[in-house]
Amino acid sequence: MQPTNIANPAYFHKVVDCQWACPAHTPVPEYIRLIAQGRYGDAYMINWVSNVFPGILGRTCDRPCEPACRRGRVEKSNAGEPEPVAICRLKRVAADLKEDVKKRMPQPAPKRNGKRIACVGAGPASLTVARDLAPLGYEVTVFDGEPKPGGFMRTQIPRFRLPESVIDEEMGYVLELGARFVGGQRIDSMKALMAQGYDAIFVGCGAPRGRDLEIPGRKEAAANIHIGIDWLASVSFGHITTVGKRVIVLGGGNTAMDCCRSARRMGGTDVKVIVRSGFEEMKASPWEKEDAMHEGIPIINMHVPLAFVHEHGRLTGMLFEIVRAEYDDKGRRSLVPTGEPNAFFACDEVLIAVGQENAFPWIERDSGLEFDKWGLPVLDKVTFQSTVRNVFFGGDAALGPKNIITAVAHGHEAAVSIDLLLSGQDPHARPSPLTNLMSQKMGIHEWSYDNETSLDIRFKVPWAQAEKALASIRVEVELGFDAKTAFKEAQRCLNCDVQTVFNQSACIECDACVDICPMDCITFTPDGAEPEVRQRLKAPALNLAQDLYVSGHLKTGRVMVKDEDVCLHCGLCAERCPTGAWDMQKFMFKNALAGSSRREASKQQEVAA
Repeated sequence: MQPTNIANPAYFHKVVDCQWACPAHTPVPEYIRLIAQGRYGDAYMINWVSNVFPGILGRTCDRPCEPACRRGRVEKSNAGEPEPVAICRLKRVAADLKEDVKKRMPQPAPKRNGKRIACVGAGPASLTVARDLAPLGYEVTVFDGEPKPGGFMRTQIPRFRLPESVIDEEMGYVLELGARFVGGQRIDSMKALMAQGYDAIFVGCGAPRGRDLEIPGRKEAAANIHIGIDWLASVSFGHITTVGKRVIVLGGGNTAMDCCRSARRMGGTDVKVIVRSGFEEMKASPWEKEDAMHEGIPIINMHVPLAFVHEHGRLTGMLFEIVRAEYDDKGRRSLVPTGEPNAFFACDEVLIAVGQENAFPWIERDSGLEFDKWGLPVLDKVTFQSTVRNVFFGGDAALGPKNIITAVAHGHEAAVSIDLLLSGQDPHARPSPLTNLMSQKMGIHEWSYDNETSLDIRFKVPWAQAEKALASIRVEVELGFDAKTAFKEAQRCLNCDVQTVFNQSACIECDACVDICPMDCITFTPDGAEPEVRQRLKAPALNLAQDLYVSGHLKTGRVMVKDEDVCLHCGLCAERCPTGAWDMQKFMFKNALAGSSRREASKQQEVAA
């Protein structure tokens, strides 16, 4: 096997599983350590640089970091239900407990650079573009049809999950950087926008159209059948304040979960979710399903809608076919009728939340922008540049419905592309990330971080009392961790960014590190092909998605092999090593933002001078 190139920024980045899995690559262990130290403002600012909306995401993120968390893997031996660190909820702690951070935000540019940028839609992608480019001197204007910025964060996420005060605060941080928000002005012509002479246009208008369900009875009973995302927006703006007693929600995604929980708070006493798939196949996040069921909302699976039943235009219920899932030899699923009688469920209202799709009726097809067969823009996947060189897309508008953190990541990348293009550079010439390895040694057996592994299982976030939470759609359900519980949850983090770095020239092959390793993840063994080496390690390395850390040939001809998958980053190997061949070094990875290429160029000029 080839020795591991730890100078490659991607190697140790991939070992920090949570940061690697986050679309915006937020340095998770770093901000969790700061929370444990009570440095909430510092933790918030680290989040703000990468994910822009810590308070919002701390309540609503889809949490791609948590399934990747190493804690959930290594805890299998001492917990019946191993769970990751509550990364998302700790992010909220930083937002809730921080001091005033306004003075720590970047300042508006002292003067404009003469370049004008239009952002269509005031959702997370557009606001991220504004956040990155306004401080560089670009004149950024953000247009939205709604009177306040936030996009679907404001219109579709219920207030019992995300208070409006949190949205207002974090929108303010972005707009105070110098971007101009034009609310109540929906863009209805791309060609007209292009004619206004903007140097670049960013489209971040989301996926604004909810899919309908055209089955018998849809037109006749239309008065009591609603598209889920439109209904949630009407609830958010106070246009709808009540709902029928018996409500059926169709769909298995997060929007369906928001719909059913909202209906429960607006007077629905018999609210149920009915899905055509199996429970495990639902697209809703596991915790969203758990929250709905916790509030007494049943989820009925394997029921395919057949018809809306009505009497003279008044909705009375729905008819469903009961199915089962069958899979062919390639794993493709088909739904097959079970032969049981069709099921009827009485209801007064139906909320359809069976998916969203992009809608660009305002973009003329002769504007130069090309779309694929699914109606999505044809984009460069690296730069987010469309077939018109100065028009970029991001968020749901780019690749279809995803989530907030993905939209933020798109916004960062598009901002880099816009900055490169308008600086006369190639948008494909992406600036390098900022990386660093720094020893954490403070003495012979002492480190600058707490390396004792906590044995606590995941702490539960407290909820408001049910009678209070269900009585109003504006009462926040989750109360968040207090400082004491946040500290204990933060201690569960394994500090995966503090890497075990091996110096083969100092190794005497005494095997002391092998003996002391609690996870049996270090092996000194003869070299060989990777599949064969994986099987003969002290503990076979079975997770092929995670790399092996391999040294060059040692004095005996053997190599050191460490399985990165289960390492606790406890530092015992480094404490035990008599020659200091092992060291604990904190790996820092920061994605380059807009303006980074110019900073790199100026540094090179300084060095040359």
